[in-house]
Amino acid sequence: MAEWDYELFWNETLNQMREELGEDEFGRWFKLVGYLRATEQDITLGVPSGFYRDQVKTRYQTRIEAALKLVVGRDIALLFEVVSQSQRAAALPKASGMLRPDAAPPQSSAAERKPETQTPQPNLFSSDTAREVKAKKGRHLLLREDYTFDKYVIGDNNNFAANAAMAISRNPGVIYNPFLIYGGVGLGKTHLMQAIGNYVHHNSERKIIYITAESFMNEFIQAIRENRTSAFKNKYRFVDMLLIDDIHFLEGKLETQEELFHTFNALYDANKHIIFTCDRPASELKKVSERLRSRFERGLNVDLQPPNYETRYAILKAKTQDRKVAISDEVLALIAKNINTNVRDLEAALTKLSAYADLLGKPITLESARQQLKDVFAAPVKQISASISIETILHVVANYFSISLNDLKSNKRTQKIVQPRQITMYIAREITEFSTTEIGQQFGGRHYTTVMHAREKIENQCRSDPTLEATIQTIIGLIKGSAN
Repeated sequence: MAEWDYELFWNETLNQMREELGEDEFGRWFKLVGYLRATEQDITLGVPSGFYRDQVKTRYQTRIEAALKLVVGRDIALLFEVVSQSQRAAALPKASGMLRPDAAPPQSSAAERKPETQTPQPNLFSSDTAREVKAKKGRHLLLREDYTFDKYVIGDNNNFAANAAMAISRNPGVIYNPFLIYGGVGLGKTHLMQAIGNYVHHNSERKIIYITAESFMNEFIQAIRENRTSAFKNKYRFVDMLLIDDIHFLEGKLETQEELFHTFNALYDANKHIIFTCDRPASELKKVSERLRSRFERGLNVDLQPPNYETRYAILKAKTQDRKVAISDEVLALIAKNINTNVRDLEAALTKLSAYADLLGKPITLESARQQLKDVFAAPVKQISASISIETILHVVANYFSISLNDLKSNKRTQKIVQPRQITMYIAREITEFSTTEIGQQFGGRHYTTVMHAREKIENQCRSDPTLEATIQTIIGLIKGSAN
């Protein structure tokens, strides 16, 4: 079977595991695990003993494969091979404890080399196993499972876009290709895009990748630096559906635009579906090559407008049902009347009221809603000044949690430090235009995937813990105050 080069993706997976586990646990179980080789469907890792292999498989295999799928974009099985002590001594440099990337795959002795009894992994994209996959397939790890059509409230502001999206999901690669969704912040572009991906994922065997334009660029740059562009191209040019969020980020990024142009052509010529989101029409993008802009405009472009009162009320009603929050229709009407910006602001208002009710054990009345949301009702949400620095955010978060600035930037892994650090990364990405790479540099040169992981983790925690969302909104308020 032909070998594939997945080492770049394995290294990114290790970065995620190190951030998730902390240095102590990571050092115990991953310093002696090395990348040996790969085929299209699996990666073989070298381990020092059968005991070590069994421990890593029991403790971490599921988590590693899930993290690896996020990086590669599809399921990759893990295989393990016991490497003898003498061979490990030659293959593992003492400084890092990892296998050298240029080391030849070590061969274990006949006594030590035991055949792996791996359960064969089904090819999720083979028509022969489509029925079985539909029954067994879980969530797509690159997509939010709550971003579905049944949770997308349709109104006059998004009716055309939503119906086009549903038509695409039933006929991917056939109609409206490419599909570009544009509009302002918090209007549901990402939700609608991922709803297509989730529908196709659960109703077919197609291979789908979702990625932000920034992450696409960062991954491409790293592939160039490490001379692994062939693996990058294999990842993105052989999918059935590619979803790229926030393509306006690519303005002025000429090399990434060139790569996306060729990726687009490869997918389009193979009748694979390409979906983009943008904060403006493609015609208004600056510093984007004319030929790439023409690709964005080739299929169907749809816009999302701010929701009207009726739609805002319907959105609030649906959100309270999903969250199982007891809020009267009168309070929902009050919010819908006074917040007319976007869905995100409506959700923030609900979160604040939910936290108030949970923490104080009081019902949400019209009076308490007016009191808690008075600042929101008084004026539209102000944008953070473009001059706000990451350093300012660091100082505010450090003061709020009563920890030192040095600890916040350090490699310390205690919970007292880790969560404030992740909150800082999350806020910096949410309210500034700094890239994940630039934010990572402020934390001792951390990899951009660490910032992405922190953002995703805080987003997930906010969905299950409304008090955390309220804390974050309080900190953002303090940052706004310091920016004035």
